[in-house]
Amino acid sequence: MEYSPPPLFKQGASARVKVVFFSLVAIMILVIDARLQTLNLAREVIGTTLYPLQVVALMPRNVIDSVAGYFTRLSSLEQQNAVLKQAQVVNALTLQQGQQLLLENTQLRQLLATNARIPVKSVLGEILYDARDAFTRRIIVDRGLHHNISLGQPVIDALGVVGQVTRVFLMTSEVTLLTDKDQAIPVQVVRNGLRSVVYGRGQNATLELRMPSNADIQANDMLVTSGIDGVYPPGLAVARVTQVENKAASTFERIACVPIAGLDRHRHVLILQVDTHIQPRPPDDDIKPKKVNRKVTRDSAEPTAKPKEVTP
Repeated sequence: MEYSPPPLFKQGASARVKVVFFSLVAIMILVIDARLQTLNLAREVIGTTLYPLQVVALMPRNVIDSVAGYFTRLSSLEQQNAVLKQAQVVNALTLQQGQQLLLENTQLRQLLATNARIPVKSVLGEILYDARDAFTRRIIVDRGLHHNISLGQPVIDALGVVGQVTRVFLMTSEVTLLTDKDQAIPVQVVRNGLRSVVYGRGQNATLELRMPSNADIQANDMLVTSGIDGVYPPGLAVARVTQVENKAASTFERIACVPIAGLDRHRHVLILQVDTHIQPRPPDDDIKPKKVNRKVTRDSAEPTAKPKEVTP
């Protein structure tokens, strides 16, 4: 007895025949499309129609990529921020050092120019620190006996007089600033040539000029060293007059001055190696002529005549 499937379930061509047929059809369509470009329009229509579906299908992947990229970028930015902060600190230190070196270079150039103008041998020194005594105005420089520094030598910077060497050690020296209460410098007014002496005021970073009440002194007058003391070369800038107070009850004017030199700003100074061994003043007995006490006698006043011999 033969079994035959019902008509509804009858099988057509075999699967192998179908694969071969559709493969040939696909190859033929590919050849026709490659040769004649007849399916471009159909391809564009199908791509445009399916684009929204592609976007919707790719949306979960894009969201995952965006979230992962956000956290990756955040971590990378944090690392870059930390690196940039460290570089900023290093660059800030380098910038400050560069500015300091630039200022020192400018000051050294000015000192070299000053050294060329002054016809006195000088030694370049660096300020190490301020003296420990809080009631004085003194600094310590890195030059001493080993560098032919001696007591009393003046110290200047590129602008004017700084002070005077008051103590000398082997490798360092102590410089008393001109604003110290024990310092006094002979000066001369540039405008009219008047000579006087300026005195330091101690902790107050100003100077005092003592002149008679009728002296021709005005504000902004420039004071320079007069050179009459034999220590400071003449013509060095010392101070500028800032205030003149006239008091009727006093015979002297109260004149306030400010130093020209950068006492608290500069780091390098010039020590002028002038000869501070000044000849001492002769005693008064050597200046006054000595009196010669001559005792006048009658015999000495009237000389005796020698008697003449009479010949017979």
